[in-house]
Amino acid sequence: MDIIRLLPDNIANQIAAGEVIQRPASAVKELMENSVDSGATHVKLVVKQGGKTLIQVIDNGCGMSDTDARMSFEKHATSKIRAAEDLFNIRTMGFRGEALASVAAIAQVELKTRLHDEQLGTCIEIEGMKVEKQEPCQTPEGTSISIKNLFFNVPARRNFLKSDSVELKNIIEEFQRIALAHPKIGFQLFSNDYEMYHLKPGNMKQRICALFADNYAEKIVPIEEESYALHVYGYVGKPEFSKKTRGEQYIFVNSRFIKSPYLNHAVVNAFDQMLPKENFPFYVLFLDIDPAKIDVNVHPAKHEIKFEDEKLVYTFVNLGVKHALGAYSVSPTLDFNQEHHLNSNDTFTQQPRTWLEITQHAAQTKEAKKFAPPSNFEPLSKREENNLKNWETVMSTKADHSEPMTGFRNIEQEPEITKEAFVPVQIHRRYIVAQIKSGFILIDQQAAHQRILYERYLKQLESKKHDSQRQLFPQSFEMNVADAQVMKEIMPELNNLGFEIQEFGKNSFVIHGFPTDILQGNEKRIVEELIEQFKQNASVSKLSKRENLAKSIAYSSSIKVGRVLAVEEMKTMIDELFACTNAYTAPNGRFTFITLTTDELEKRFQNK
Repeated sequence: MDIIRLLPDNIANQIAAGEVIQRPASAVKELMENSVDSGATHVKLVVKQGGKTLIQVIDNGCGMSDTDARMSFEKHATSKIRAAEDLFNIRTMGFRGEALASVAAIAQVELKTRLHDEQLGTCIEIEGMKVEKQEPCQTPEGTSISIKNLFFNVPARRNFLKSDSVELKNIIEEFQRIALAHPKIGFQLFSNDYEMYHLKPGNMKQRICALFADNYAEKIVPIEEESYALHVYGYVGKPEFSKKTRGEQYIFVNSRFIKSPYLNHAVVNAFDQMLPKENFPFYVLFLDIDPAKIDVNVHPAKHEIKFEDEKLVYTFVNLGVKHALGAYSVSPTLDFNQEHHLNSNDTFTQQPRTWLEITQHAAQTKEAKKFAPPSNFEPLSKREENNLKNWETVMSTKADHSEPMTGFRNIEQEPEITKEAFVPVQIHRRYIVAQIKSGFILIDQQAAHQRILYERYLKQLESKKHDSQRQLFPQSFEMNVADAQVMKEIMPELNNLGFEIQEFGKNSFVIHGFPTDILQGNEKRIVEELIEQFKQNASVSKLSKRENLAKSIAYSSSIKVGRVLAVEEMKTMIDELFACTNAYTAPNGRFTFITLTTDELEKRFQNK
């Protein structure tokens, strides 16, 4: 019995559409690229509910005749390709004739278009590839296409869509990419009738500042390298303005945005020893190359391309970035590990407000709490579990200035030591050494503080009880549109944690107050880092909004490597760490401490 059959056209079209249109942002990309190809000088994008209920793109391009308007929805109908050789001379955004056919298979579509020299235009309504209506109409020159109820006939695919805010974020990313690639075209973006972007035609630097923030003019340096085979130009960010997320990194080949880990490595490698660990530079780079030297038809969304000579392109990009940084005297000796310059005599307690003082101040505003011993302690050996049930009996160091404090003395030869006599030691301004009866523990101060803050903020978000310190002089700051949307989304929860932040204009905010347990003086930096961390967490893990927010604030406001701690501060940190429900790891999974027993030390010192 024969079992292989041809799929019905409607099912085949829906399957094929899934390759091209994966989410609302995919449809936005295809429609806006069509507008660019049409020669438009102004493109308007309107979305509602993250593009789920409406995506509309209006342009003043060349428009289409009634025949072309109908043909544009047919599979593989294109004006760009006539022969196979044309694939190697492509300079337009679209060329395969898949976009409109894919959209029409999974949405309700209305197209209005008019040629510039015609009096009337054409209106077409399509639902699930079925043409419901086609008739002449009055419409402005150019094309307006509306996509309503995306995936209305593929409910399984619609159920996989994210929240409106996440889908809007993806739409903004696609909008930014196209707007960056075409600075001479004006663009607008409306979301739920709110104008998010109004970009005027201009040069590349003006477009970067309009998309991200005006202060980016001070953060970037131009790059320009040209040879007979390749032209590289654009802007790269100064090292001191790098971020924890890699979102603001753009590479365009012949004005087409691409994703290339290989070329990204070429850029990052040019910043050799100039970037802090795990930070990423800003860059907007354009590569103009002979279309015959590349293949753009290797990815359904055309985000990946193949170069004829990848090594040549890599070397050219790498040298171009190095020359740009060198030409503008960007120093390669910046120290990102220190929060401020410290000498050997500096101590954290010399700051106007120490971490300990802030912690004590916060504690005074609440009911006094006795730290509970940890209920379990898996990283330690079984023989230490009984000791760890009571932290006060574990601490066994005695302050003794008559001999060097090694921390490795034989505990059995000493009397029982009280907790008050314990003297922790900080090494490399990063770790805290604390002695226990069977050896010692080495605490990562930053990871430990992140764990402490994370659990504290989770409880505050649940109870909605917080303590805030008002700012004597409120600080205002501006964000790019994408970050401003994130801020508006999480601002109610932030204010439940003791922040007092309000909107102050379109994409501006003002800080009136901060939680009492956060150091004053770094408010703006903490908020910016918080937003970056929140976006990064959202992109790589499935955290609830509450967990993500607590994790992000803990990361951004925790004490950093290089911060000198006084003895009392270290004691307080140890107490608070072992009062946590999970003292073993930071919120990102990194260990907060490790242990080393005297038996292990003895083995290390054996000269056998």
